[in-house]
Amino acid sequence: MDTPTPTYDYKQFAILYVDDEEKSLKYFARAFEDEFRILTAPTAQEGYKLLEQHADEIGLLMTDQRMPGEKGVWLLEKARQLRPRIIRILATAFSDMDAAIAAVNTGAIYKYVHKPWDPPQLESTLKRGLEFFMVSRERDELLKERMSVLHNVMVADRMVSLGLLASGLSHHIRNSLVAVKTFLDLAPAKLQDENVDLNGLRHPDFWKDYHGQVQGQIARINSLLNDLWTASDHVGGNFHDQVRLHEIVAGVISALQGEFTAKNIRIDAQIFPDLPALTVDKLKFQRAFELLLRDELVSLPAGSVITITAQAQPVDGTVQLRLTDNGPGLPKEALRLIFDPFVLRGDTPTEFGINLMAVYFIVHHHGGRIEAASEEGRGSTFTLTFPLNPNRPHAPEENQHFLEKVLNNTKLWEKLIAS
Repeated sequence: MDTPTPTYDYKQFAILYVDDEEKSLKYFARAFEDEFRILTAPTAQEGYKLLEQHADEIGLLMTDQRMPGEKGVWLLEKARQLRPRIIRILATAFSDMDAAIAAVNTGAIYKYVHKPWDPPQLESTLKRGLEFFMVSRERDELLKERMSVLHNVMVADRMVSLGLLASGLSHHIRNSLVAVKTFLDLAPAKLQDENVDLNGLRHPDFWKDYHGQVQGQIARINSLLNDLWTASDHVGGNFHDQVRLHEIVAGVISALQGEFTAKNIRIDAQIFPDLPALTVDKLKFQRAFELLLRDELVSLPAGSVITITAQAQPVDGTVQLRLTDNGPGLPKEALRLIFDPFVLRGDTPTEFGINLMAVYFIVHHHGGRIEAASEEGRGSTFTLTFPLNPNRPHAPEENQHFLEKVLNNTKLWEKLIAS
């Protein structure tokens, strides 16, 4: 049984033809407009403008080489930079063969055709070019979908791992803390008894402060465990909440303002209300900013300033938030591990990277990405990018860093869960 020949809609994507000869443009349009969707331009510069305006609609670009101003190879190279997948064809006279060969060798073009061109032969070339473009595009879309599925599986796997880690820590640590907390609850009364001599120490103020500090550390351990649960709970996502970024950030800042004021750290938020709404899991989304700011709170010295800005990215349908501080910054090795768990961020060994680890997975849970930059003595910057629609497929280039990050940390996760 013969395999059916695939059929193609050759008008699904346009062909842009650029030539400085008006008759050539008219003849090209008349010869091929029944079979293809045709756009034309008389100069390379005008051709490039059409490319910018209709970049998502054009599947093939064919241009003459010799034109006033910029030549055809200039336009082809600009097209490759703007849309690498567009099929590029150079129309040349025999005197321009050197330019055509150079364009082929550098990968700037798919093919070259001689002028004057033969209509039936050129029609076949244009069809093969558009078919190649459409097949490549379908392959890219399929790859995006598969990468999106893999992305979601990886996020779910790591977030479940967070839950398992939290569960294990909770079982072993919280049970142990019961005895410690019971002792501490009884200790104040016992310490008032002058007959009790604890290694010769009879300093009620000292023991009172010590008691308070230990109680605070117990509360902190419980808070860390809750942070792990927050990041891992409801892995499937609930992207039904419409939120405004400036309202979310303002609410988190307001809730933490007292702690920042006590440490003399100023937050300058410059997020405008005209940004498009985001579809998110509101509780997790809000928690990501709270954890990010808490990490800043423990890692920055008194007198620091945090600046938060945001802007829409219409080209890829995202909103980008940037948090910058003027703190001490981080060395390169610490920056490389900044989203890994149990990495020191502050000067005290009690401050671990669990906050940023949770932020990392909450951001990727929303189909976004987070990047960190830092320089010793000049502060740190966190850039968070969120899609307006977290259910869209993620492009492969968006997933590359995430997959590298997750796969490189597989052994670390195995050790954490096993222990």
